[in-house]
Amino acid sequence: MGKFITDQILGMKWLNTLIGNLLGTLGLDATSRIGGSIQFFLYDVIKITVLLCVLIYLISYIQSYFPPERSKKIMGRFHGIWANCIAALLGTVTPFCSCSSIPLFIGFTSAGLPLGVTFSFLISSPMVDLGSLVLLMSIFGAKVAILYVVLGLVIAVAGGTLIEKLHMENQVEEFIRRASAVDIASPTLTQMERLVYAKDQVAETFKKVFPYILIGVGIGAVIHNWIPESWVVAVLGSHNPFGVILATIIGIPMYADIFGTIPIAEALLGKGAQLGTVLAFMMGVTTLSLPSMIMLRKAVKPKLLGVFIAICALGIIVVGYLFNLFQGFIL
Repeated sequence: MGKFITDQILGMKWLNTLIGNLLGTLGLDATSRIGGSIQFFLYDVIKITVLLCVLIYLISYIQSYFPPERSKKIMGRFHGIWANCIAALLGTVTPFCSCSSIPLFIGFTSAGLPLGVTFSFLISSPMVDLGSLVLLMSIFGAKVAILYVVLGLVIAVAGGTLIEKLHMENQVEEFIRRASAVDIASPTLTQMERLVYAKDQVAETFKKVFPYILIGVGIGAVIHNWIPESWVVAVLGSHNPFGVILATIIGIPMYADIFGTIPIAEALLGKGAQLGTVLAFMMGVTTLSLPSMIMLRKAVKPKLLGVFIAICALGIIVVGYLFNLFQGFIL
């Protein structure tokens, strides 16, 4: 039953077969490079788009119960590592990319929440949202998806805790520290208003994310059908001990979210790249993208930004090597 859900409902394998048959009736061989590229592109775009819209709707409905003011109050009730855990968990029901998470991070910091707690939220939000769990299940299976989310939360909690221990509050820009928090109670939404909010979030997020889906799937189609397997194995396979580090560094300058990086990861894994190397690439893109680091620099000083990047990069690299080490038991 679990395999059926993963393959046919989340993975939509039936859709891939259907597209292959349709291409065959049009005279295109799905086993050829051109036919295979078209099949990969159509299948992944349709599958990810459907999952994207359903997930955003469900997550946005849940998120309607956790506006910034309520999230701040929830996190304010906890202290120590428990506060970091709650912040990391709240990050799973908030925006899908790091650039969207940073304004919330600034708001929480201005409201006086501990710096380490807000950084646990900032790490978790783009890396391990609920959407990533379902999408990863659709491609890599439940075991990989759950481990990815658990280890992502561990990075978020550990990173935030370490930043808290370093006492770097003076590394937050002055205008953030001096901002006075305006504590306005959020209006109570009716059931219909929550449904409308979720629908609006689907439309808004889809407009922002869909171009990156097309780009990501396009790159994945090229890797899947045109890049020789020997190239991928040589660079990101088990014979290159620096593959995880290389994948993390390559991912950082890019800007995408989990929906845009998964097709690339799927194609790389299919070509012989190691699982941990692929996941390190995904984490690097979603957590440490260059545009989000530029935005974050406006809120924190270079020293704190450097510590944040170093902690995240080190955590991602460690997770990547762990997945590679136990790949035989996971897949």
